[in-house]
Amino acid sequence: MFDPSDLAADLFERAGSLRSECVISVSGKVRARPAGTNNPKIPTGEVEIAVQQLELLNFAEVLPFPVDDPEVASKVNEELRLKYRYLDLRRPEMARNLKLRHKVATATRVFLDEQGFLEVETPTLFKSTPEGAREFLVPSRQHPGHFYALPQSPQQFKQILMVAGVEKYFQIARCYRDEDQRADRQLEFTQVDLEMSFIEREDLYELIEGLLQRVWKTALNMDVRRPFKRLTFADALNRFGIDKPDTRLGMELVDFTEEFRASTFKVFSGAVANGGVVKALNAKGLAGATQGQIETMTEYAKSFGAKGLAFIKVEGGEWKSPIVKFFSEAEKKALTAKLAITEGDLILFAADQWLNACEILGKIRLYCVDVLKAQGKLTIDPHRFDFLWVVDFPLLSFDKENNRWYSSHHPFTAPVAEDVPLLKTDPKKVRGQHYDIVVNGVELGGGSIRIHRPDVQKTIFEEVLQIPSEMVAARFGYMLEAFRYGAPPHGGIALGFDRLIAILCGTPSIRDVIAFPKTAKGADLMTDSPAPVEPKQLRDLHLELKVPKKDPPAAS
Repeated sequence: MFDPSDLAADLFERAGSLRSECVISVSGKVRARPAGTNNPKIPTGEVEIAVQQLELLNFAEVLPFPVDDPEVASKVNEELRLKYRYLDLRRPEMARNLKLRHKVATATRVFLDEQGFLEVETPTLFKSTPEGAREFLVPSRQHPGHFYALPQSPQQFKQILMVAGVEKYFQIARCYRDEDQRADRQLEFTQVDLEMSFIEREDLYELIEGLLQRVWKTALNMDVRRPFKRLTFADALNRFGIDKPDTRLGMELVDFTEEFRASTFKVFSGAVANGGVVKALNAKGLAGATQGQIETMTEYAKSFGAKGLAFIKVEGGEWKSPIVKFFSEAEKKALTAKLAITEGDLILFAADQWLNACEILGKIRLYCVDVLKAQGKLTIDPHRFDFLWVVDFPLLSFDKENNRWYSSHHPFTAPVAEDVPLLKTDPKKVRGQHYDIVVNGVELGGGSIRIHRPDVQKTIFEEVLQIPSEMVAARFGYMLEAFRYGAPPHGGIALGFDRLIAILCGTPSIRDVIAFPKTAKGADLMTDSPAPVEPKQLRDLHLELKVPKKDPPAAS
């Protein structure tokens, strides 16, 4: 038997002074550590190996950053971590994320299999349907001048599977969108995609609640209560200023339209006279907001077209604001009662058209939450998960620039049956059978009951969305043709799998739960992609590059 300390010293002497790690193979007997030498901080802290044989398999260079010290590693520049992703994945927290992702994927497959779903793969090379997000195009060598598109989702294929008699379909699907990156968005991402025939919305809610209940139990050993709360789109905007509200935060918007309808403060009464609303928000404890913080909130309001931001600071028993002198005693009394105003509060207002007013205060609400959290005045239980369904979205939204309606969700979403007569007379009032599942302010997924009749779908395309008939035929003709052969009523949903795992892992960035993610600019720093290709490859694809030349740097 060899003395392990002698072996270690010899090993590192042979490895060289600049080597920090080695790959070794060790065999021997596992035994309890001597009394007083236990290390409860590591899984093997109670045992050691009495080494009988040791083989040096490979050397390792000095690591560009530590992987075994979480406090130090967390401060490493993210670009460096992504460049050496294979080292970053050695960190215990990253390894945990990958293992949890695997467990959740397995639990999802098992649950859906128990419910009678069939996993079906759909094509990655699809055709371009440019009415959605920007697509990645793939040139065809065999068909010069023609392109495939990488799918934004398997939407059309899964609907066609319903025509094919696959009553319950699912897929853990790879999807692609050529969009600007954010913490919760990547160029390529994963969805839990599913579709069912002969269902109504309530059937879908019950299924997804069961799936998420199983996932939370598997991942966190936590019991999730059902049924989930329901909130209409209108209520979500009215109360929280956003269609994916974090209901843990409180701080709800309050309507004061009637109270200020005849106000001498013309900014408010004028907005009401023009068909708008007056809404207010009490950021409790934030009366000490700095000038810079107030300016940030004001810029949020201006980004929605407002001229400024009206606010009141409640300090020293006084309401401090130049607008207070315009308020009647009745208006002050209404504000105090409905907002529960006390010392130290900051009251923020928005007077505009309904949607604008809601969104202004919704944006400011989230900013106030961040400020209060940073000041230690607001704490949120990290183990609390508030699930809710947001329902009854408007089927259509109006594009003023192009003077036409477009789909709020996608053009295959079915309208609520009783609203169908309004499609041609008052489209803005038509509700869609669209639903989003939200948890802690994150839109985890969305879906809808689909249009299954070809005549209704054709009407939506041509008469409501004003897509020319020849364009409808070119883009969706095969789908309308399929629907002529007895498409059943059907609906489905897609859950953002990366977002789901990020929530379970407690990380704000989906890059932390994807093995090899892209940067905010869509680059893979490890493989140095995207990259140029050989001229011959372009010739084979019948392509010619016309890349604008960059101007030379200005002389200093």
